[in-house]
Amino acid sequence: MQRRQFVQTLGAGSAVAGLGLLGGCAAGGSGAKVVVVGGGYAGATAAKYVRMFSNYGIDVTLVEPNPSFISCPISNLVIQGSKTIADITTPYDNLAKRHGVKLVRDMVASIDPEKRMVKLASGGELPYDRLIVSPGIDFMWETLPGMASQAAKDKVLHAWKAGAQTVALRQQLEAMPDGGVYALSIPLAPYRCPPGPYERACMVANYFKKAKPKSKVVIFDANDDIQSKKGLFMKAWDEHYKGIIEYRPKHRVTDVDAATNTLKFEFNDDFKAAVANVVPAMRAGDIAVKTGLATANKRWCEVDFLTFESKAAKNIHVLGDAIQIAPGMPKSGHMANQHGKTCAAAVVSLLQGKEPPALPIYANTCYSFVTDEDVVHVASVHRYDAEKKTMLTVPGSGGVSSAASELEGRYALAWARNIWADTLA
Repeated sequence: MQRRQFVQTLGAGSAVAGLGLLGGCAAGGSGAKVVVVGGGYAGATAAKYVRMFSNYGIDVTLVEPNPSFISCPISNLVIQGSKTIADITTPYDNLAKRHGVKLVRDMVASIDPEKRMVKLASGGELPYDRLIVSPGIDFMWETLPGMASQAAKDKVLHAWKAGAQTVALRQQLEAMPDGGVYALSIPLAPYRCPPGPYERACMVANYFKKAKPKSKVVIFDANDDIQSKKGLFMKAWDEHYKGIIEYRPKHRVTDVDAATNTLKFEFNDDFKAAVANVVPAMRAGDIAVKTGLATANKRWCEVDFLTFESKAAKNIHVLGDAIQIAPGMPKSGHMANQHGKTCAAAVVSLLQGKEPPALPIYANTCYSFVTDEDVVHVASVHRYDAEKKTMLTVPGSGGVSSAASELEGRYALAWARNIWADTLA
């Protein structure tokens, strides 16, 4: 089997963390209650697979304020214009209809680890035996004083949580006069989806090339260099967007004048843009920070990678982009999906009084569009190391595209359909 086929076999449609590893998880579990907070790639997957791995014997409640899941992967195509927000939106209905997950449309106000109780913003309470928290990311707005008001946030968009801001950024680009400059600022790593900003720059440039040929994209990267797929992105910029994309590393935004779309930097001159797209520094979602689960610099959540149980609170598991990642592990949608399965298998085992699966394996493939059709990828496989108690990349398991291609574009869209089905169908 070739390496690429091996990586695809470990992809979105296969229960990587579960198949052959459950050790009898399909039996029993009746009466136990699991509450899942957050319906992203990790949380929705965990809710579905706890039900499946327990042979539908464990009661699962998913708390999520939104009626539908909106995918961050592929969302840059909405900004580019070849996809709509409807194309990346999937209702949560099948989790309830097909898998018996109880859906609660609400926000979590607080978590009481001692009483094992989740308190909802509406005033209700949900008891749990095991709690899975998948809060995603929130932004460190305190690092950008000029963005404190809601009016500023509504004008200078991040569009880093797919949804209303994705559509709004597209509308800003459409309204921008030909000859205007779109400025994209990238925070210091770690942040959600390492190649995502560079893909976005390509998609905006692709739109400009077709509709606004006098316009430019300027990337202000707080990092010293491109964080993922450097050679492939640089090749795409040279071949497709010469004179359109300008990349400026070591430009950390310290403030924003939202009224004038002006970016202010630590060491560089101010820059005024027609459209400013500022992606702030990130941390674990608010509920994780409020509950004390964010133990790494009060920013990310440390977990036991065998079970995803929090190192700060028993019986609480934390998944997805909110965790303090292992070496080489990206904050990506595919990785979050793998977290969900691994955690589900562990939670079912623990609730049955059994040891969790001893050798979880995660796969990750991340596709990036460089034109509206041509795509590149990076892939990796990770296994648990019992001695080091962390996840390590399997040597020789991954790799990157040799070049962008339309065939990779078809792979990317098939990957998206598969992982959406694996998470939500």
